[in-house]
Amino acid sequence: MIETGLLLDGMRLVVGVVILSYASYTDIKTRRASNMLWLIMGIIGALLLLVQYLTIGFSNVYYLAFIPIMIGLMYVLFQLRLIFGGADAKALMAIAILAPIEPAILQFPLWKGSPMPFSWIIFANAIILFLFIPLSLLIFNLARRDIAFPHCLLGYKMSIKNAKETFVWPLEKLVDGKRKFSYMPKDFDVTEELESFEQQGITDIWVTPKIPFMLPLLAGFIFSFVFGDILFHFMYSVI
Repeated sequence: MIETGLLLDGMRLVVGVVILSYASYTDIKTRRASNMLWLIMGIIGALLLLVQYLTIGFSNVYYLAFIPIMIGLMYVLFQLRLIFGGADAKALMAIAILAPIEPAILQFPLWKGSPMPFSWIIFANAIILFLFIPLSLLIFNLARRDIAFPHCLLGYKMSIKNAKETFVWPLEKLVDGKRKFSYMPKDFDVTEELESFEQQGITDIWVTPKIPFMLPLLAGFIFSFVFGDILFHFMYSVI
């Protein structure tokens, strides 16, 4: 029974890492991830759940009941634009089927015992890891000696020419000929904004990278299998 559970959880880890890694690659290159990836992940997840039911069963059906809840929640968050994108929502829906229960792969995860469904743990960990990006950008800008707040927490300096060829948003805009920090960069005026800087003879500006949430999601997936629930572990340690 233990060997079967170990095999099933190992397959969940491999399937999740492979599909999310490929989705992250295509998301970086084209800002797209094929729907087929999430269909494959969901089907494999359902088959693994069926095998588990027929062999070792489930110790708590509460986690299975959370699958449709998680899927519905991701749909609502996407419709309300409170989640990052359609591919991210579909990925989390597929993860809800693939990994609804805390795995047990040898001694991993190291922080066991979280009461939350595992798919929610993956989602929460991904958001927490995503929040470390400003710290990474600050360190990067300190190394380059480019310090301007809050710019250095949200992006970095880049030439206008390179900005036109990469996936970034301007963190600056021109107001009456003066450079102002832009809190709400938008896709539809990126080209216009960049060209307006060029017309003023400005060669480089602060930009923020369009970091796909698929990357933190991949990191959160791996982190969850290795360590477990960040929030639960932190609260348990403090309390």
